[in-house]
Amino acid sequence: MSGESHEAVHRHPAPTSFIRKYIFSLDHKVIGIQYIMLALAAVLVGMTMSVLMRMNLSWPGTNWPILGTLFPGGAPGGAMNPEFYLSLVTMHGTIMVFFVLTTAPQGGFGNYFLPIQIGAEDMAFPVLNMLSFWVTFVGFIVILAAIFFSGSESTVGPIGGWTGYAPLSALGQIAGPGQGMGMNLWIISIAIFCVGSLLGALNFITTLLNMRTRGMSLMRMPLTCWAWFTTAVLALLSFPVLLGGGILLLLDRLAGTSFFIPGGLYVSGILSGTNPNFPVHTGGSPILWQHLFWFFGHPEVYIAILPGMGATSHILATFARKPVFGYRAMVFAIFAIGLLGFFVWGHHMFISGMSPYSAMTFSILTLSIGVPSAVKTFNWLGTLWGGRIRFTTPMLFAIGFVSLFVAGGITGLVLGQTSLDLPMHDTYFVTAHFHLVMGVASIFGMFSATYFWFPKMFGRLMNESLGKFHFWVTFIGVYCIFVPMHTMGIVGMPRRFAQFTEYEYLKTLHPLVVFVSIAAIATVLVQIVFYFNLFWSMFKGKRAGENPWEATTLEWTTSSPPPHDNFAGHLPVVYRGPYEFAVPGAANDFVMQTQPEIAHQPVGQEGTSGNGHDGHRH
Repeated sequence: MSGESHEAVHRHPAPTSFIRKYIFSLDHKVIGIQYIMLALAAVLVGMTMSVLMRMNLSWPGTNWPILGTLFPGGAPGGAMNPEFYLSLVTMHGTIMVFFVLTTAPQGGFGNYFLPIQIGAEDMAFPVLNMLSFWVTFVGFIVILAAIFFSGSESTVGPIGGWTGYAPLSALGQIAGPGQGMGMNLWIISIAIFCVGSLLGALNFITTLLNMRTRGMSLMRMPLTCWAWFTTAVLALLSFPVLLGGGILLLLDRLAGTSFFIPGGLYVSGILSGTNPNFPVHTGGSPILWQHLFWFFGHPEVYIAILPGMGATSHILATFARKPVFGYRAMVFAIFAIGLLGFFVWGHHMFISGMSPYSAMTFSILTLSIGVPSAVKTFNWLGTLWGGRIRFTTPMLFAIGFVSLFVAGGITGLVLGQTSLDLPMHDTYFVTAHFHLVMGVASIFGMFSATYFWFPKMFGRLMNESLGKFHFWVTFIGVYCIFVPMHTMGIVGMPRRFAQFTEYEYLKTLHPLVVFVSIAAIATVLVQIVFYFNLFWSMFKGKRAGENPWEATTLEWTTSSPPPHDNFAGHLPVVYRGPYEFAVPGAANDFVMQTQPEIAHQPVGQEGTSGNGHDGHRH
């Protein structure tokens, strides 16, 4: 490793106490692991809720004694009531979207590896970094509190869905069980989460722009760094809108304002203004909340998926032993996806009564995102084509990511057209689409990153046999869950219904519903293998060297795990692009970014191609 002593203004001494080292740590690596552990806890809650939902959909009215014991109000005698089911839907979506899909890829892996990959000793603002995690943690505690203090014994939170649509979410307890204190806590949790995400986004942007090591030009950065940077920009621009909307929603609920509540509402047999619990409201617009929420909500899709795209690009190149195909095109595609994501929020609102001209505009913009998405997909295939592929566990999950992203993205082309979205918007077709492309694909990116970077984080390798078993069962399982859901949606099965036994036209689909539930339960259970492999390997896994995957980027030039300041006081100097594989004339099939160029090369010409493979010159 080449480098020189670095007198950094951001340097802070290594902690000596347990609390400063592992609890209130300023070290970006510890904070990254804290984010990952938070996401691992959150996903357990979210998966448990999804299993409970599937049990009720497949076997409605069945008495589950443990549910009757734990939730006597929501499941009297062990049988769920509809309100309990709806609260599960709300909390499952909220916890998974915010505290798993947003937290782990960016806050977890981004925090840990972005500074190392650009050759920095830490994030630009270590104290702010610590605060961003603990603010997020408080938000998670508040959302958990909504489970136990929803204001109704029959629910485990609000019943309005993870989107919190007004006016249902703005009226208070009169709107239904869980819509009182449960909804207040839900809004407060999301607001706190927004603050934590904004602190993190500012830190990511400043770190990447100002703290790159010598020689690390923008076009020499790994694609993971481009993805984390773009994600931070999206978060910085979108989370303030949701934060503002949440504050307005809370004012409607607690201060008597009418931002989202129209006049003349008649709810639960009570007319607005005729009851102290339902004061008069005039002039509000429920559609305004939808605009504010989805202006955040669609960039949120890319906040969840872009880090997975970056990790997949990085890992595919490493195990195909080839440079990324079309590095510059991949960078521009990441930015194009992020930019276009701010102009398509209206496709979530085609059935809200918007002007057909507005709908057509949103539809065209939505379909246009398919262009940079296709660029990335074909470049991934180009990276694999002709490579000497090593089918390791991280490589399998990266290939699985590509498969799921394509499968989910194709159905997005269907829903992006108003004429097709209108009849299918409130069906399981939409549920299947966004779970595949935003949920499961993103999680496959996390799995791939976990298996890939685990040796660097903990100095040990995860078990490959358990990892491949985990991959195949999960991969087959998610397709068995979500492909049938598309069929259900085309037939017209509505989402957010607690059961379908009352509908004659859906009775023939019940065996399919049961099949999906069995696949979901099996997929959830196999995650126990992953948790075991993860924690067992931390202490008992095979020891890994500095560079077990024979990768090229800066994180593999330091020890495993890295020292407190990442590079032991000597920052690396970068001489080449991030994906120098199969370089003609090289001693190995990979060349590290820190390896100097050949001596006879003219000064000033090194690293000019920007394609991540500067060594290929003939």
